[in-house]
Amino acid sequence: MRVVWTEPAETDLEDLFDYIARDSAIYAERFVDRILDAVVKLAEHPRIGRKVPEANAEHIRELIVQSQRVIYAIDDSNDTINILALVHVRQDLAGQDALPWR
Repeated sequence: MRVVWTEPAETDLEDLFDYIARDSAIYAERFVDRILDAVVKLAEHPRIGRKVPEANAEHIRELIVQSQRVIYAIDDSNDTINILALVHVRQDLAGQDALPWR
């Protein structure tokens, strides 16, 4: 499968890098690299992540990379995995109107 980063997810990744880089550019780079390495695995194993509890949909999944939830959608019809967002693990999505998969 092909992995595609959506614009909001790219922005989330850049914002995360910038936030960590305020203290250490090296740690920011290492953390982003961990996220990118995890996402690469999705091409071969798209269902490796768990279903997102708030989404209640089989095709909306997430990988947990340290403090971040990498939320993605599997599109079997296009043989594509769309990275939708990066969200801190403590952030509760249940009550939000603007959800990454809508």
